[in-house]
Amino acid sequence: MIIPKKEGVILDITELEFENESVLNPAIMQEGETIHVFYRAVRKGNHSTIGYCRLTGPMTVEYRNSTPLLIPEFEYESQGLEDARIVKIDELYYLTYTSYDHVNALGSLATGTDLVNFERQGIIVPKVTYDDFHRMAEYNIHLSEKYKRFHIQNNTDANYHKRILLSDKNVMFFPRKINGKLYFLHRIRPDIQIAAVYNIKELTKKYWHNYLMQFDKHILMAPKYEHEISYIGGGCPPIETTAGWLLIYHGVHDTVQGYVYSACAALLDLNEPEKELARLPYPLFKPELEWELQGEVNNVVFPTGTSLFGDRLYIYYGAADTRIAVASLNIDELIAELLNHKL
Repeated sequence: MIIPKKEGVILDITELEFENESVLNPAIMQEGETIHVFYRAVRKGNHSTIGYCRLTGPMTVEYRNSTPLLIPEFEYESQGLEDARIVKIDELYYLTYTSYDHVNALGSLATGTDLVNFERQGIIVPKVTYDDFHRMAEYNIHLSEKYKRFHIQNNTDANYHKRILLSDKNVMFFPRKINGKLYFLHRIRPDIQIAAVYNIKELTKKYWHNYLMQFDKHILMAPKYEHEISYIGGGCPPIETTAGWLLIYHGVHDTVQGYVYSACAALLDLNEPEKELARLPYPLFKPELEWELQGEVNNVVFPTGTSLFGDRLYIYYGAADTRIAVASLNIDELIAELLNHKL
């Protein structure tokens, strides 16, 4: 059994208005010894923007912006930009995030050639109601009842004027093209799904209609073990290793104390990432320390980015939806342990 080292909190809230409620769930881009951190900054009232700081080495804060790097620009993200992830493919940075308009939470994309200026590409996941999703997805198979449980919603006086869409979050790209295609993960609860296109412009209404009509073929991973039995979702962008794509994801267990979020690990095939090769049957790490157990949302470790220094993998995560912390481990030992649990 592999046991990561909890390195501690590296980023906490400040008195600045844009981040006076919580800081959490950072996107991580490593360039040599420098770590660029694009974190979710929340001001009171649950309004989220993307803050920025820079680390020297895996954990030393060298610089931190006093204003948000990215703020809402469009109606679909009017309540906030949440839980970013970032990769660089060829010469382009792909920054994905959940756009929230106070009713709908949907995966969106911004791209840029540097780490300062990003152009919004809009929502890239399907914009459908649950009823439409259910009708299309059940064309080939009977869906798990969990899909209905997690997505049936009722209009309320507060949002009756908005069309309620299927929640689709945790979008993250693989950090290079595979067989000429851009692959990405997304999450329609309770499972993790995978998609691939040659060009982002292919993600049209017609593409998603065809995708959902064969939805069962795109389910990459489903909950399997007790610590993730309620639902799972993407965590950190996949890491390429000789054994396969290392995926650090999150798993959720509904307990008598409420939902408990753990960090989990799996291995995907390098050339056919639709194939899961191995999965740890236990959480990689779980909420144990005071600052993971108590916060805006209790009992949460939520991994969203990694860096690699030598053979040491650093995993950055939101702790209790309030602050940002780091855990580390030997990546070779993690791969060896995963290979002991092939599927």
